[in-house]
Amino acid sequence: MEIRPHRIIKRKATKKIKVGKVNVGGGSPISVQSMTNTLTTDIKGTIKQIHSLQEAGADIVRVSCPDEDSTSALKNIVKDVSVPIVADIHFHYKRAIEAAEMGASCLRINPGNIGTKSRILEVIKAAKNNNCSIRIGVNAGSLDKQLLEKYKEPCPEALVESAQNNIKLLEDNDFFNFKISVKSSDIFLTVKAYKKLSNICDYPLHLGVTEAGGLFTGSIKSSIGIGKLLMEGIGDTIRVSLSSDPVDEVKAGYEILKSLGIRSRGVNIISCPSCARQAFPVIETVKILEKKLAHIKKPINLSIIGCVVNGPGEAAQTEIGLTGGGNDSNLLYLSGVPHTKVPNSEIIDKVVKLVEEKIKD
Repeated sequence: MEIRPHRIIKRKATKKIKVGKVNVGGGSPISVQSMTNTLTTDIKGTIKQIHSLQEAGADIVRVSCPDEDSTSALKNIVKDVSVPIVADIHFHYKRAIEAAEMGASCLRINPGNIGTKSRILEVIKAAKNNNCSIRIGVNAGSLDKQLLEKYKEPCPEALVESAQNNIKLLEDNDFFNFKISVKSSDIFLTVKAYKKLSNICDYPLHLGVTEAGGLFTGSIKSSIGIGKLLMEGIGDTIRVSLSSDPVDEVKAGYEILKSLGIRSRGVNIISCPSCARQAFPVIETVKILEKKLAHIKKPINLSIIGCVVNGPGEAAQTEIGLTGGGNDSNLLYLSGVPHTKVPNSEIIDKVVKLVEEKIKD
């Protein structure tokens, strides 16, 4: 049983590119990305974090390459992970060339600081020679000086013009294996820029609200910005940018996709905020269940509702449902059908057991 969204989102048709083994665009599943925050020269620490991100569901992982030691470390990092690695390049075009030679699957370059046209041409050559894709990563906080002089401040038109200039440069040099982002920390600017860009090009778009903030505020800002674009069919890959553990970025990304019925992973818990009618401690129960069920990757819907106001209705839409009942007698449902009554003290163990049995079916 799946919760089917009332509105089916029709995605805009875009070109398909490859980031290592992952297809991006062209109707491929929307991929979830994150970025390591370890020192790249700490090879063991970086590999460990990449493994954690992959376990959480990351399809693509970006690694910062600020110096030659970092690009050298990529060679060993790439050997020990199976997820495609994107080399994050700023200021030094030679780092992009080195990263391509060390095995990066994609080069993220910032048009605002990568340098002259001749330097970008060298990066394109390295990408071609090493079967690397490229992300044109335009950021409002690091626009080219000429564009800032022209538009006076970061604006959607400036971000899109920067992207267009670099699209033409890549196309003129017979390079088409690239995706684009036009990010800002401002939600309105971000959304307008992506919509403008989507209207004039069919290359895959990497969505994100850059520098969105901490776990709580950043997740909300990203959900609004990324979610609005996805609802309009725009976007082929996403990264939720948080000042938090990178694993949180992956979790938040999947929650955005899950809430829109685009892509599911793990247990989707539908729960009430609780009130005086609750027959068991809903909030504490959900917290414990989230931890105990965090290891599950197979999509499954679970409803935890404290009373009979909405409980039976939600249970009818989920694989497993729990509705609070009086006298320590809560009712468990399987696929919308009443299954068994369970006292408060047995809720956690019973629900966990049923979920684990269900995913084995």
